[in-house]
Amino acid sequence: MPRIKILSEILSNKIAAGEVVERPASVVKELVENAIDAKSTQITVEVEKGGRSIVRVSDNGVGMDHDDGLLAIQRYATSKVYNEDDLFSISTLGFRGEALPSIASVSKMDIVTKTEQSDAGTRIIIHGGKVKEVSDVGAAQGTVVTVSDLFFNTPARRKHLKTQQTEIGHITDTVSRIAIAWPGIHFRLSHNNKSLADWGATSTPAYRITDVLKGGLEESLHELDYKRGDVRIRGLIASPEITRSTSRGEYVYVNGRFVRDKVLYHAIIQGYAGSIMKGKFPVVVIFVTLPLDQLDVNVHPTKSSVRFESPRLVHDTVSKAIGEKIRSLNQPTWGSPPVLKAYRQPQQYAIPPTYPRAGEPASIFPKRLQPPVPDTPAPLWEEKTFGSLTIIGQLKNSYILCESREGLILIDQHAAHERVVFESLKACYARSKIVTQGLLVPERLELGYREAGILESVQKDLLDMGVEIEHFGGNTYLVRSVPQILAEKAIGPLIVEIVEKMAELGVPSGVHQVVDECLILMACHGAIRAGKKMSSEEMKALLDQLDTLEDAMHCPHGRPTIIRKSFYEIEKAFKRIA
Repeated sequence: MPRIKILSEILSNKIAAGEVVERPASVVKELVENAIDAKSTQITVEVEKGGRSIVRVSDNGVGMDHDDGLLAIQRYATSKVYNEDDLFSISTLGFRGEALPSIASVSKMDIVTKTEQSDAGTRIIIHGGKVKEVSDVGAAQGTVVTVSDLFFNTPARRKHLKTQQTEIGHITDTVSRIAIAWPGIHFRLSHNNKSLADWGATSTPAYRITDVLKGGLEESLHELDYKRGDVRIRGLIASPEITRSTSRGEYVYVNGRFVRDKVLYHAIIQGYAGSIMKGKFPVVVIFVTLPLDQLDVNVHPTKSSVRFESPRLVHDTVSKAIGEKIRSLNQPTWGSPPVLKAYRQPQQYAIPPTYPRAGEPASIFPKRLQPPVPDTPAPLWEEKTFGSLTIIGQLKNSYILCESREGLILIDQHAAHERVVFESLKACYARSKIVTQGLLVPERLELGYREAGILESVQKDLLDMGVEIEHFGGNTYLVRSVPQILAEKAIGPLIVEIVEKMAELGVPSGVHQVVDECLILMACHGAIRAGKKMSSEEMKALLDQLDTLEDAMHCPHGRPTIIRKSFYEIEKAFKRIA
């Protein structure tokens, strides 16, 4: 008896489904992309119980007649590829018949479809890959695909599905990413009969982008339009002061398709080089357009990866486009502002205008936010302290130059002050005495569905940290009070970054395990920025504050706050000594 067997069609479809259908969000992606390829102008996604129960995608596209509908659920059936050359010049997002049989093999599927020319629609019911019923029905032009009981016949996969909140979060992310790339289509999304998104069609991509991303980014986004050879880069990029702790704010599209590509991600970071801190990620929406025959989209079954014919050209074009735009933002501008709103310089840290008299302790904190002072100052080198250093001046308005008996000391003003603010907030949090300040005008915060859910779960914990947030309806929140040290700062970007950090760490039910992470983000937003010119009194006050800390040598992220060069090293470098 032969040991090698040909698999049945149903079993092979289930294997194919494992490559394409990871979770309900995968079903949504494939069905929405099919709807877009069908030239739809309206797409509605209805989900119940996180997609476990029902995923329904309705469109008003060209639809299918009776015969095409039956062919579409067969493997290797498509209306978009006819010969080998077509595989290397794909202009569509997917193949109608590619995903349908895979999804149908692990669910109960109901398809109702009709073309403009057909007198009646066609209804096809499939359970676990087996056609149960085919009939004529009354229907509007377009296609409605209902997928119910996902993974009902593959319990091992079904048990790995997460909570409703998690699964609908993935679905929302999926629809959001697609909606950004197709502003001319009206998208609706609902969960358990509750509307989550309703993005009307627009001819202005920037409106769709800001509508989907939320977070009050309008004032910090700038239009990008750059061409080099056959490669064109368009989109919106945020000012360098708007950063995230994760790459969730990076949306990259190639010929209209959302992709995750290391070449492009590296190009983005390189374009921002020197403008954002290491470990931070910018907010960008970039559309890369190039000839169809210069890339391969069939690298992955879900088409989330691409292979470029000239990756270096694409990389350098993206990097240069972003780099030139960032440099232009740092130049004085006259005349018309950018497409969205005028570039807003980062707010500077507000140091009290009055300074202590000689002999009095200097402070760059309001008195009630003073960090605890150790009984003895922490030694820096040979029992010397920061306060004993002679201040020479500032380098690039970012580093404080000091002289000690042994040589030259360079202090990173942002990293050093970040450590001071962090230790102060941490000590006050431990005593439940973080000093807060109410905002005269509450700051309005618009979030995406997933982010709003996370924020809802950590509101009380944030209140313990001095951030009072009130739900204002839907995905809108009002920030009513903040820690006093952040009173002069835009709090919206900080809240968004905290929420994204929660999403990354997987702690949606509270922040008790990641209090330090939240306080670090607060300290980063509250610290003196690189590029700020400091007075002698301000520099002296910062050095005195460093002497109150147990660890003044590193910022909360672990970066060094100082660099030391001994006179011996300096003189040896100048060949004054052997």
